[in-house]
Amino acid sequence: MTPDEALSLDQLAIEQKFELEDLLDKGSLGEMCRSFESLFELPVRIYSSSGALLADTQGVPSLYRYLEKAKAGRRAVQDVATGVRRAEPLPGAPVLIEGVPGVLYQASLIEHEGRSLGRIILGPYTDDSQNEPPAALFDLVEELAGEGIAQEWANLPSLSSLAIGRLERHLRATLELLLFSGLKAHMASHMHMASVRESFRELSERNQKLKDAYERLKELDRLKSNFLATVSHELRTPLTSIIGYSEMLLEGIAGEVQEEQKEFVETIHEKGEQLLELIKSLLDLSKLESGTMSLHKVATTGDAIVKDVVSTLTPTAHKKGVYLLSASEADLPPMLADPERMRQVLINLTENALKFTPKGGSVTLSAVHKKEAASDMGGGGSVLMGAVRRSVIEFSVADTGIGISDAEKKRVFDAFYQVDSSSTREAGGTGLGLSIVQRLVDGHDGKISIEDNDPQGSVFIVTVPLKKPPTT
Repeated sequence: MTPDEALSLDQLAIEQKFELEDLLDKGSLGEMCRSFESLFELPVRIYSSSGALLADTQGVPSLYRYLEKAKAGRRAVQDVATGVRRAEPLPGAPVLIEGVPGVLYQASLIEHEGRSLGRIILGPYTDDSQNEPPAALFDLVEELAGEGIAQEWANLPSLSSLAIGRLERHLRATLELLLFSGLKAHMASHMHMASVRESFRELSERNQKLKDAYERLKELDRLKSNFLATVSHELRTPLTSIIGYSEMLLEGIAGEVQEEQKEFVETIHEKGEQLLELIKSLLDLSKLESGTMSLHKVATTGDAIVKDVVSTLTPTAHKKGVYLLSASEADLPPMLADPERMRQVLINLTENALKFTPKGGSVTLSAVHKKEAASDMGGGGSVLMGAVRRSVIEFSVADTGIGISDAEKKRVFDAFYQVDSSSTREAGGTGLGLSIVQRLVDGHDGKISIEDNDPQGSVFIVTVPLKKPPTT
């Protein structure tokens, strides 16, 4: 919060129209007034500016209870209650109120910053210069023959105007201390609430901005996927024609092709095939991101997929001078998977391994049956609870190539991300293969990870749960 904001909150707290009951605890105020009355034997009442009684140390004096036995006395007591309640003292000028004859009250204003918060009423009491009740007081209970008036009169505190002034100032000073503490707490509470409201407003605004940004990103992602799908689809038709015509030229259908021309046509055909593979990858990525790609899972064996991949890529490995090996377990149990997509996963991983493995190196594919460790299943608590570890087929593609640093291992599965642009440019690639691989593995409820291949290279490990195919 800036100093200007803090100042505006402070000003807001000061200008707020608070009441006396907002600043003073009613119980504490009553306790303070009772202590005052106990010390000085002078009853105290405190009213708020709205007329609510906040503290009263005595209630109805015994003199008034006696007067209420007579009709005239009862009317007089009622008039006193109304007059005291309606007393309107001026700022800094207490007002003296006469109740029944000879009985006095003093009313003074409780102020803060020039604003009235309430009133202090001291009394009833008698003037110490008057030793006996006035005759007019006896007239109020004439029908009772005035018995008991003198005794009840003597029960009232007797004070001089000087003494009542000192007591009023003492009580006011005590109240000012309580008001200061109450105002301090009130302002702190108000400023805290204002700060919380401001923080909540800012948080709400930020959340709304984040929500809007998220919705925009979702829309952009959708548009991107649609764009990739549309462009890739539109490119395939002319590209298929280019590849087809280049094949016909190489076969001599349009006439004999000279060696130099044949070399050019072969280059056209090769680059067309590369471009077609890129378009297929873009289409696959678009389908995976939009959730429109469906997997056709059937019972298939991991060693059969490994053998197929090794057979397909052996010419590529031979051309580069890299040994392509297979090391799968025999008699692997069948797994429920899409064989074409699993083949695509292993081909992508193997092609990557071949690209970044130098001449004379090796790439080894394997498939083994194993029980997945409890830590790999999401927590060690399952072992303690006796949970059954799930069976998986674990595929691995190990190479003796340039390897992948720990910092890059988490990013290589991002679409279009390339570990080393110089190495990638030399070997070729678009950065889509591993992103597609990860999504296909996720579609099989599997996992993919990268480990170092001692002493050099990398190992990509794919685990696919071994689910029993449904019986028909």
